Amino acid sequence: MGMFRDFITNFSDQELGNPFYDLVLQNMLEYQNFNLNLDCQKLKSYGPSERLYHQLLRYPQEIIPVMDHTLTQMLMDRFDNYAPDESNPVRVRPYNLARACNLRQLNPTDIDQLVSIKGLVIRSSPVIPDMKQAFFRCSTCDATVEVENDRGFIAEPIVCENCQSKNTMVLVHNRCVFSDMQVSRLQETPDETPDGQTPYTVSLCGYDDLMDVAKPGDRVEITGIFRGIPVRVNPRRRAVKSLFKTYVDIVHIKKEDKKRLGRDKTAVAENEYQTMFKEGDEMEVDDNEDQVLELSKRPDLYSLLARSVAPSIFGLDDVKKGVLLQLFGGSHKFSHGNGTPRIRGDLNVLLVGDPGVSKSQLLQYVHKLAPRGVYTSGKGSSAVGLTAYITRDPDTRQLVLESGALVLSDGGICCIDEFDKMSDQTRSVLHEVMEQQTISVAKAGIITTLNARTSILACANPINSKFDTNLSVAANVNLPPPLMSRFDLLYLILDKPNEADDRRLAQHLVSLYLTEKPDAAKNDIVPIELFTSYINYAKNIDPIISEEAGQTLANFYVSMRKTGSYGGSSNVITFTTRQLESMIRLSEAHAKMRLSQTVEKQDVEEAHRLILSALQTAAVDPRTGRIDLDLVTTGISAWGRQVHEQKRSAVRQLIQDYDKQTIKWPELLRLFQQQSDIPLADKDFNDILSDLVEENLIHVTGRNNADKVIRKLSL
Repeated sequence: MGMFRDFITNFSDQELGNPFYDLVLQNMLEYQNFNLNLDCQKLKSYGPSERLYHQLLRYPQEIIPVMDHTLTQMLMDRFDNYAPDESNPVRVRPYNLARACNLRQLNPTDIDQLVSIKGLVIRSSPVIPDMKQAFFRCSTCDATVEVENDRGFIAEPIVCENCQSKNTMVLVHNRCVFSDMQVSRLQETPDETPDGQTPYTVSLCGYDDLMDVAKPGDRVEITGIFRGIPVRVNPRRRAVKSLFKTYVDIVHIKKEDKKRLGRDKTAVAENEYQTMFKEGDEMEVDDNEDQVLELSKRPDLYSLLARSVAPSIFGLDDVKKGVLLQLFGGSHKFSHGNGTPRIRGDLNVLLVGDPGVSKSQLLQYVHKLAPRGVYTSGKGSSAVGLTAYITRDPDTRQLVLESGALVLSDGGICCIDEFDKMSDQTRSVLHEVMEQQTISVAKAGIITTLNARTSILACANPINSKFDTNLSVAANVNLPPPLMSRFDLLYLILDKPNEADDRRLAQHLVSLYLTEKPDAAKNDIVPIELFTSYINYAKNIDPIISEEAGQTLANFYVSMRKTGSYGGSSNVITFTTRQLESMIRLSEAHAKMRLSQTVEKQDVEEAHRLILSALQTAAVDPRTGRIDLDLVTTGISAWGRQVHEQKRSAVRQLIQDYDKQTIKWPELLRLFQQQSDIPLADKDFNDILSDLVEENLIHVTGRNNADKVIRKLSL
């Protein structure tokens, strides 16, 4: 007690100079938040209390209650207006131990000691009442006795102290004292799991104000007491197994990581439950705010931040700018009771390109930045693995709903590699996620709608490995057009030989393998900690579209729609309302990047340029060279549809002019080829005949093309 009192009273921070915990105690009393987050590194660095640090690691069950009692006494001595409250007791929560061990390193020697582990929360139970104080009444003489919970066990009185009767004490539930308890499962993160092995999991038990602090999908660092409890062979007998069941009693939860982005607070709905648990012992002062504001004043801010996205990847400037704006995200808009639906602010980006253009490397970099990101591959994912699946709880044996990759990515970015190799059943799940950002589940009597407010960054390879420039993107990639149209930006990355670019790329790649890395110092990039701090700061801004920017958006939309009606004969769709909403989201993200409260004209122009550059690579008809969104939305261009109609009319006319009632399939194809300059494949010719069959103009018999006979009906 003396060492802890001395530490709280005399420890001073080198930067502040004055006693550090004086201000902390005043803040505790002012905000009525009596949780003291104790940084163990400060306890260890203070000379007189170093022995207390080692005692805390070895005997946390005894030391932490002593610290709670000491801190309560200090608050009563210092502040006259403080009175202990049983409903809001003082708690000391140690964190930041010198050693954070892996789940695989937890040994029997760690039982009943303070440990620090990192992992991914995959499941949380509902709130369970945990008995802190039991109330017993004698059934003979009505004498009562209260028994405290001692290290997880309540010793039931065998003999009544009043009448000396044996086995007459009865538990009275409504007189007992309970606390909130929640059981969670922590799993190893994929980067810590050894190759070829399945990830380890451990159970966590949290109490009172730690409820729902760590939600499924969060990457956390848990400080707690590693415990082992015996398991009975039979619940009716006292005999126990030799193998004990282990779990971690949570003392402190830390979610923040300076190398990862924080969660977007604008994406939280009004009725969503939020916890006010504070993770550190710092005051409400952001040390990086001055650096962030200074960085925002640089004239080359946009290009500097774009270079800082995956700096080891050479080139791809527009792709990096699109991914950068995806990290900032647009503004989420809610209905507020006026009947308008919730409008998503998350951006979806698809990268299509040749092998070896560092698509997967870019995905890995974004995954390491994302706060609640899941990295998955298209071939190794199933529909239930992405959404939610039903399983039996190992403890209660009841059916429970387990969250999939998209639900665990709620509030983050889901990176999907090999997007084109997904099965059709798996891919059909993404339609609802990418537009409504929800997942509807009706399985095993569980009917619910789960939130999946996630941005999707996906990459896909062409069908024949190399992109065929003579075909459209829809023909090159094995993706349904309705799904492709849901992406805000669709980038085409081609590997074209160019001597100057190839030489610069080779020099950049070789420099990464050099020991001295001479080019690393030349690149002007933002450090990863400042980069994430800047994005976290910018995400709290909710920009409003100015009058000039709104007019510019409308003008761009109308002008792009006009470009579709070329020649006066056919109307080609070059811009839809989906692209307009994408432009609004990109404009808001660009305004956030400038830390601006309003969306200006320059933000709209940059968003228009990004969408136009993406459309010019992805939605250009290779035959006409013009932008045609029909290629993305339906897979067939307006020109292709027009040519198909002309071919069908020509075949219909040929059949009408033929003098006999029947004609063989090869003969009809030969006659068509004689009068047409455009080559016609057998499949396309059969499609035309199928259309004519549906119109009741002809009847086709025969299996093979050579044996087919076409008979005219009443024309």
